[in-house]
Amino acid sequence: MAADTTGDFQKELVDLFVQEAHEWLQNIHVALDELQQGPAPERHAKLIGTISAGVMNLGGSAATINLADVEHASFEAIPFIEALRDPQKALSAQGFFALCKQLGQIHTALTRATGISFEDEGSGAADAAVYASLSPMEFLQALHGLEEEQFPGTASGRNLIRSLIEQMEGQVQAGAEHIDATVIQGYLARVSEAEESFLKAIDERVPEIFKKMNALKLDEGEASSRMVALEASLQDVAHLRTEAQQVNAGSAMMFFTGLHSLLTVVVKRRVLLAATRVESVKARLHVMGGDIRQWVEHGRAQRAAIDQLLPSSHA
Repeated sequence: MAADTTGDFQKELVDLFVQEAHEWLQNIHVALDELQQGPAPERHAKLIGTISAGVMNLGGSAATINLADVEHASFEAIPFIEALRDPQKALSAQGFFALCKQLGQIHTALTRATGISFEDEGSGAADAAVYASLSPMEFLQALHGLEEEQFPGTASGRNLIRSLIEQMEGQVQAGAEHIDATVIQGYLARVSEAEESFLKAIDERVPEIFKKMNALKLDEGEASSRMVALEASLQDVAHLRTEAQQVNAGSAMMFFTGLHSLLTVVVKRRVLLAATRVESVKARLHVMGGDIRQWVEHGRAQRAAIDQLLPSSHA
């Protein structure tokens, strides 16, 4: 009878622990999801506190009812949490992945110790991070295949795949075992945003520059109004040159650098050009606008192809 009472009491303790464990894990995963969004420093500190408290509670409670594997898995997560504690440091993708992986170990230990599945607890950031991980070497090989099969030529000068290959080669040389696919997707998103911004600037400013090119012609209007128009164009060209440099559009950067130099000479020395020379410049400007659109389109195609290599794209 005493043995039955002891067994019932132990079962009640485990049942209570299971209820608490579900609640702690839910709090941990909600905090992880928000942490991944890059909150303000004060909020970052609170989220780390929530995660740390949840893990400590899990480990401490597991110890009181002799669930040694759960206790060990829980306390082994503490160093991974501490590695992410400083809100002034950018959230490390590898550090975040390591913590999520350790939380997976806690889920496994809980399931084995209690006979109750905890695998669904990680439906938030932890599952996403584990699912989105990939081998740098395998991803590098896939990029090489993509480059050879789908994008063997780079007539537009756009080679995002080659740039990513070089980054992955660095990861392999550094001995990295995992890459978070969300980091790659974030990189592709930033590239896309910058290139689309560049194209928008081209569409907005090139037509105005094109119109004002007529002010370069000999005997074309009054001198003071010509100079005002050219100075405005000079600023537009400088802006486009900077935008081209930021997105590594080499041909466009060279063109706008040359055009900026030409306009600078015209404005400072107040000289004008023959009509044929002006028309030649306008023709090159028109061609460059088309080349830039093609360059951006090639970038879009390459980003879409790279995204298909990432595991999270098939979720």
